[in-house]
Amino acid sequence: MDAIQQHMLDTYRAACLGEPAPPPPGRHDRKTLRDLYHHWLTHPPTRSQPVRRLRTEP
Repeated sequence: MDAIQQHMLDTYRAACLGEPAPPPPGRHDRKTLRDLYHHWLTHPPTRSQPVRRLRTEP
């Protein structure tokens, strides 16, 4: 089941229960990424917290 199908199911359930509909998928992505970037700028990694790097296979 993809995100759109899950959203449609959740919207249907909310309508049956008389609750407000959930926000559409991806609605808060930009704010979340902005908050993560701000956190990264204000809390840079230290020596006790090494930066994790993806391991590449040769």
